[in-house]
Amino acid sequence: MKILAAGDIHGDTRLANELAEKAEKEKVDLVVLCGDLTYNDTETKGIIGPFIKKNQRVVLIPGNHETIATADFLAEMYGATNLHGYSIKVNDVGLFGCGSANIGLFQLSEKEIYSILKKGFSNIKNLKKKIMVTHVHPKGTLMENLSSFVPGSSGVEKAIKTLKPDILLCSHIHEAEGIEEKIGNTRVINVGRKGKVIKI
Repeated sequence: MKILAAGDIHGDTRLANELAEKAEKEKVDLVVLCGDLTYNDTETKGIIGPFIKKNQRVVLIPGNHETIATADFLAEMYGATNLHGYSIKVNDVGLFGCGSANIGLFQLSEKEIYSILKKGFSNIKNLKKKIMVTHVHPKGTLMENLSSFVPGSSGVEKAIKTLKPDILLCSHIHEAEGIEEKIGNTRVINVGRKGKVIKI
């Protein structure tokens, strides 16, 4: 299985088109968008459409720049799936997620972040491979050190340590794009704006 994961598009339609081209070229099975699709809950046009035109299956979560309602709207309009508090199964791989962040316009408490991830995980816990999708990065990681004002999430960190997903896909800190590290056996990847192709 092949995934193209990206985040922090922030209403950039040119970037959305470039990512859709990349998804088609790489023949991915799934596109995962890790939040901040819009800029302050505006600029929703031309973000999901390019992927759908290329017949890509899309899952997404809201970031701290859009509401859950906006993510639901985009998912419904384009036939995508909002993974916030939800899960899906693709072959033997389960994906579950939590959008928003612990700071910003549309923030959640650490307790809410953990609770939402646990809820999504419950439906796919018996699958062979599990991928957690968040916007915010975990606390105590290298990527947290790249920003003096964007804290990592203790809720995400707790979810990694208790739910033990195989992979965490996140974005949020633009400067941390492409960084990979490990928490226990979980591979933590900041997918960034340019997107990353991941083979499962």
